[in-house]
Order: sequence, then C-alpha cells, then structure tokens
Amino acid sequence: MKSRYFSLLILLFLALNGCKKDGFGPLTDSRPEVPVTVANAYDYRPAPTVRASKAENKIVITLQVPASSGRTIKEVTKIASSTTANFTAIYSGTTVGTGTGNLWSATPIPVNAQTYTFTTTFDEWKTKTGTTAVPASDMLLSRDFYFQLTLDNDQVVIPTNIRVWVVD
Repeated sequence: MKSRYFSLLILLFLALNGCKKDGFGPLTDSRPEVPVTVANAYDYRPAPTVRASKAENKIVITLQVPASSGRTIKEVTKIASSTTANFTAIYSGTTVGTGTGNLWSATPIPVNAQTYTFTTTFDEWKTKTGTTAVPASDMLLSRDFYFQLTLDNDQVVIPTNIRVWVVD
C-alpha cells in the first residue's frame, strides 16, 4: 500500500515539476524596459499621487525617464483624464471631449528630454472634463490623468494613471 502512495507521490512530483509557465497571465506584473516615474509624486494611493493647491489654481505632473536608460521622451502623444484605472481613453481614444472615453489632448507635444512637466489649472480641468463643481479640499480629483509617451527610439509607453490630491 505504501509503495502505491509513494509511486503516486513521485508521479505528482514529476508532473508538477514538468510544468512550465509560458507568457504572462492577467495577474502577472510586467515591467517596462524604460520605466516612467512621476518625479513630484508625494504618495501612492495606490497610483502615483501629486498635490494640487486650489489657492494656486494649478495642477503639476512631472514625468521622468531615468538617465541610466539612455532614452529621452520624444513627445507626449496623447493626454486623457478619466476615472481611476480606466485606460480606455489613452489606449483607444481618438476624439477630444469631456467624456471619460475622450482625450484631453490629441495634439503631440514635442519634449526631447528626460523630463516632461504637465501643467494645468482646476478651471481647465473642469472645462475639459465637463465638471461644474469646484473639487473639494483633502480629496482626490474624480478623474485621474493618463499619458501616452513616445520615446526617442519610437517606443510607445503608457505609464500608470496619476492621481491628484486637492489641498487648499
């Protein structure tokens, strides 16, 4: 009897040992060749989060590729503002508009540097998102920012969504 269980255990071990993972599954963390970081992020909620002051009426997001990568940001190809973790607009959006599937801007912005700073205002954010209410203090904006970048080697990079924490 023991030899039968032992044989089954050996077969199970061989079967499990012979399995090989090919490719990536939906829960696999895939790292980009050239990472894009948010240089002015103060927290991760869970995405990079920047502070924006209502008193200054300014939202600033600084995107950066590491100097060690040898790459630069050639251009910002598209910008979108959509609900959290909704990459639809940046992946497939072609129309500029106020909807969560529309783009903020589809006009490429030349950069040719390792850093790009996006600056806007709460007034422009309200206009471009169709929002009429002033964002509340000590809250996240109801929409995150998304960017599609083209690097100097024509590689397209879409970093994670960027959240904005509103302060007075």
